[in-house]
Amino acid sequence: MSKANRRYIRTIIIAMLAMSSLIWAAIDQFGISPQVMLDLFLATAIGTGGIILAAAIVVALVAGLKKLAGRKQGDRD
Repeated sequence: MSKANRRYIRTIIIAMLAMSSLIWAAIDQFGISPQVMLDLFLATAIGTGGIILAAAIVVALVAGLKKLAGRKQGDRD
């Protein structure tokens, strides 16, 4: 395993531990119920998925319009 791969994996592990400590603090220290945390997580996942889906649709439309414009220019020549 290369040094870059080890560094990448270490960064991912540290980030996951940091996120889990934030979730623990929200549940334990501030009294937020696990059900509320789950609801917030699901809302975030659905919102993120919606944004990704919208971006994919826009990219597909732009690519389709470029392809369509390229065909029309080719027809004129």
